[in-house]
Amino acid sequence: MEDRTPVVLRGGTVLAVDDAHSVLPGTDVLVVDDRIAAVGPALEVPAGTREIDARDGIVMPGMVDTHRHMWQTAMRGYGADWTLTQYFVWYYLESGKHFRPQDVRAGNLLAAAEALDAGVTTVVDWSHGLQTVDHAEAAVDALRAVPGRNILAYGNIQQAPWEWSASSDFQAFARRQIDARDDMLGFQMAFDVTGDPSFPERAAYEVARELGVPVTTHAGVWGATNDDGIRLAHEAGLLDPSHIFVHAATLSADSYHRIAATGGSVSVSTESEQSAGQGYPPTWVLRAHGIPVSLSMDTSVWWSGDLFSAMRTTLGADRSHEHMDAHAKGETITCCTLRADQVVDWATRGGARALGRTDLGSVAVGQKADLVLIKNEHSPVSFPVLNPHGHVAFQAQRGDVHTVLVDGRVVKSEHRLVGVDLPGIRREVEATVEYLRSTMGEQAWTAGMNPEVPETKILDNPYTYTDYASGATHGQG
Repeated sequence: MEDRTPVVLRGGTVLAVDDAHSVLPGTDVLVVDDRIAAVGPALEVPAGTREIDARDGIVMPGMVDTHRHMWQTAMRGYGADWTLTQYFVWYYLESGKHFRPQDVRAGNLLAAAEALDAGVTTVVDWSHGLQTVDHAEAAVDALRAVPGRNILAYGNIQQAPWEWSASSDFQAFARRQIDARDDMLGFQMAFDVTGDPSFPERAAYEVARELGVPVTTHAGVWGATNDDGIRLAHEAGLLDPSHIFVHAATLSADSYHRIAATGGSVSVSTESEQSAGQGYPPTWVLRAHGIPVSLSMDTSVWWSGDLFSAMRTTLGADRSHEHMDAHAKGETITCCTLRADQVVDWATRGGARALGRTDLGSVAVGQKADLVLIKNEHSPVSFPVLNPHGHVAFQAQRGDVHTVLVDGRVVKSEHRLVGVDLPGIRREVEATVEYLRSTMGEQAWTAGMNPEVPETKILDNPYTYTDYASGATHGQG
């Protein structure tokens, strides 16, 4: 193991993220090697320990994003005005196929750096742009180049999951990743289930079982996936606690019961669900069914790449639903059900648990040392801190992330990333943007920011690998 200098964060307000939602003022956190060695006031530390002044700051676990299309990040903000249908047309049917391996690499590099900068120490790279194994190798190369903790969730929207998962190229790549996986890079499979009664996706599930890797799917997405997909997978005995359902916004009680019964969790992407049209963010119904929740940002093509935004929009959406539901009954909500400490938990420990990583997501002795210090002495928003969980959820932003540790190593210090070649990443991203613009042509590039959608492409099923269309959204059958 490579040497690590011990680090102590001195005198901060520590959010332990435990069952009691403990807040520990004036507390030190000592990191030795890759673990939290001690938590308490005025700790004695080994000689040579690096000391970081955390006074007037908040120390919390590194945040965990359970669903981010990292390969798309080189196009940050391009689709700010898109609907979900425009996204499907652009990526699935038209321009997504232009991406080369080096373009996937550029997006992943930028996304991984962006995550660390915002205190997101673990990301599930929902990488459905892997048209070839060369694209996948480029994705892995990028994730290894940035000092964050990542999971490659392999997918390919240009080909049916039962086809790409059966290919010898994919299976050889997957076994290489499984054999080489370590604490910093994991592996999953990412594909969606259309609800076709013949259930062709069963074959992809069976490959995942044979490889021993988790599956993550977009579920309950208006116009794309519905209850039938969950029912088919559940009846086939293919759902388990490792399964992460993304969005889950347009499902029936039957589907939520099936998810709860098999121990799965849901990754809520509130900015995405509110803006793109997957459905209303479902945190209220997930709580009612006892389904574990994690948070995610989806894609920087539209939205921000930080979980501060996820926390505040999730609180807003959940509370809005609660108030409007009460108003419709002539009632008034006097106390909010969803509180700030709960969404901080979802952004940290919730994501860790969804990934089966009980050693992440909290500040306690023996836990992995993935830590974030929120402190900005130059900002008038940094004080007073009267409700630390509320401050994180509603006041903090990426510019307030002072220090980040991943696996015991400092990867951001005094508001600047450490060990990340930003000029090099910029060059790769600029090359990708220039390539895409020149390949598409300037007129198509400009039109793509708000493309017209022909009537024939308003699809009940956006996936190009099947003709199946359900009756869920357009009355088709």
